[in-house]
Amino acid sequence: MATYAIGDIQGCYTELLHLLEQIRFDPARDKLWLVGDLVNRGPDSLQVLRYVKSLSDSAVTVLGNHDLHLLAVSEGIAELHRSDTLDEVLAAPDRDELLTWLRQQRLMHAEGEYVLVHAGLLPQWSVKKAGKLANEVEEVLRGDDYATFLSRMYGNAPHGWEDGLEGYKRLRVIVNAFTRLRVCTLQGEMEFRFKGEVEKIPEGYLPWFELPDRKSRKATVIFGHWSALGLKVTPNVIALDTGCLWGGPMTAIRLEDRQLFQVDCKSPVEKNW
Repeated sequence: MATYAIGDIQGCYTELLHLLEQIRFDPARDKLWLVGDLVNRGPDSLQVLRYVKSLSDSAVTVLGNHDLHLLAVSEGIAELHRSDTLDEVLAAPDRDELLTWLRQQRLMHAEGEYVLVHAGLLPQWSVKKAGKLANEVEEVLRGDDYATFLSRMYGNAPHGWEDGLEGYKRLRVIVNAFTRLRVCTLQGEMEFRFKGEVEKIPEGYLPWFELPDRKSRKATVIFGHWSALGLKVTPNVIALDTGCLWGGPMTAIRLEDRQLFQVDCKSPVEKNW
């Protein structure tokens, strides 16, 4: 039995299958940990959703910002962007079944020394606290009033965490940290416009995982979301978004020995956004 963590898929179904073939993935024996953003921008989001759903307990996936965007679009809350490739999902005969399944997925998965998230963790959050906060959002997403939450989800404020936050402001900060975070101040104030290389981070900000007093630093956090960061493997950080969508490889890591596996992108998407 082996556990493989895989970076952002974003509808790149062909590359996913090639990667699984390379690692000889056996769903009866092995497990996949997926960092979220299963869908969008790539050509085959529908096939990715169907396949990951079919794996049942053999796959653990956390929600990314593009996954949440799909849910919001499906409810008429958000509009499709020019570069979105979600029409096939929205028109599929099994659309409702797939979207209901997607709403059941987590924002965070913790097991042993590892924590799986899409984007990051705020410095004030221990693994235990982060898990409880993730559960707050997961319960709302799985509840009958999930559409109201999705309608209040968008926005950058508040920019940081305060224990006294309540209601949708509280839920918005939690979602933004788990699905959009790249850089923040020492106090955990998030900046969302920056998407570039580490060398170009605005003054006063650091990658969230480099904050010296981060309360989750004893765990190994596996994440994606930041394609310009690329592959990064340290004792307590595993970043796996290697930009398959844009022509980079798709990357997997076997957690038992940290061996890396990669396949090339077959049909890169042009950045037009």
